[in-house]
Amino acid sequence: MTFPRSSPSALGIDPAGVLSFVDALESTPGVEPHGVMLLRHGQAAAEGSWAPYRAESVHLLYSLSKSFTAAAVGIAVREGLVDLDATALSYFPELDEDVTDERGRRIRVRHLLAMASGHREDTIDRARELDPTNTVRGFLLLAPDEEPGSVFAYNQPCTYTLAAIVRRVSGGSLVDYLRPRLLDPLGIPDLAWKRDDTGAELGFSGCYTTIDAVSRLGQLYLQRGVWQGERILDEDWVETATSTQVANPAEPNVDWRQGYGFQFWMARHGFRGDGAYGQFCVVLPEHDVVLAITGQSLDMQAVLDAAWQHLLPAIDVADVDRAADTVLEARLASLGLPPVRGGSLDAVAVDATVVAEHGRGLPGLTGARLGRDDGRLRLTVEVDGGELTVPVEDGEWTTEGPLAASGAVDVEGTVRVDVRFVESPHLLHLRLDAGAGTVGARWATEPLHDGPLTLRRPAD
Repeated sequence: MTFPRSSPSALGIDPAGVLSFVDALESTPGVEPHGVMLLRHGQAAAEGSWAPYRAESVHLLYSLSKSFTAAAVGIAVREGLVDLDATALSYFPELDEDVTDERGRRIRVRHLLAMASGHREDTIDRARELDPTNTVRGFLLLAPDEEPGSVFAYNQPCTYTLAAIVRRVSGGSLVDYLRPRLLDPLGIPDLAWKRDDTGAELGFSGCYTTIDAVSRLGQLYLQRGVWQGERILDEDWVETATSTQVANPAEPNVDWRQGYGFQFWMARHGFRGDGAYGQFCVVLPEHDVVLAITGQSLDMQAVLDAAWQHLLPAIDVADVDRAADTVLEARLASLGLPPVRGGSLDAVAVDATVVAEHGRGLPGLTGARLGRDDGRLRLTVEVDGGELTVPVEDGEWTTEGPLAASGAVDVEGTVRVDVRFVESPHLLHLRLDAGAGTVGARWATEPLHDGPLTLRRPAD
């Protein structure tokens, strides 16, 4: 099932406000949108993708993955498999003799959900150092600084442990557990999860799915856990998950210090899940609205500021500009990120056997090669021993598999190529001197997990 399509004005939203929001996303420094979907009353009021990104493609969600992990815990609670007041340790009895700190032994499932394990800072690196093969054990061996439940700290092993608990009680993977209970009922066909070296889904990050799927998760919570008449999450779970469980006044950005629920942030308006570089699932219960956004944005507060400044005032206004519906529809159908501009690539002479293996040390990238294939310029990048390839054209994006590329020649005669890994937020800038056999490489935003599974959807 897809969301019924409507127009903003038919749903009580001024399309001029949506246009202003799109303008803000495109013009605000530090903000780069890849996709947007706006729902009201369970209908799609507006949706669009910035080429070369496509609505039907998966996108790495980074920490927005946490909200999907939390849904798995909520379903397990409903099924009686998980008890919010049980200790985390009780699900791993083999660690009972190892974990001796009394505070650590008192960490409950609800504390993990609320990022309130008692640690004052993220413990992921220390946990992995303590036990490189068992992150849960490493985490539980780290004595909390304060009593569990008393202090907020955004702590990746909290969510990793929640995912491990779901795997433990279900006897399978996190995705296997979610498939018949959440993904299939909501109509989410494509969701994959990056796994660590032990084969376990990260839980706290690494989920790849579509913007439509993000919207569906938000709509499920907006509908208090019910989807097409079927209850998937208990109403009291939704109420608890989307209200403040622990205060976080020390967070630097205003929309990040409104409190934290169960793997959801509270905000000045409604609540949300979010992930690095601008992945958002914003739910506004008072307006019956869900806003999903993907992108490569360094200034995530600016994205929310734009929503509050332009979208909120457009809801239920007295005078809706219905004529702007058509203008908005045309605008959303023509969205695109700027390709590389410059001189033509036609005159670039390059030997396909020339390999430029500079750029080592860049996360995920070990080499690049520019050559001609049947007269067409083609870029091949080497990613941790594997190769991905894409044709390069003047002044436009070309897409092949998980890559999109655009190129041009600058005034110095250097070939400039931008490469987008379109199943992730990430953009790679390349400057290639084919004659010298050299390449300079720079990430616009650096991948947060090394390896090809960050840059493309992992295999099922």
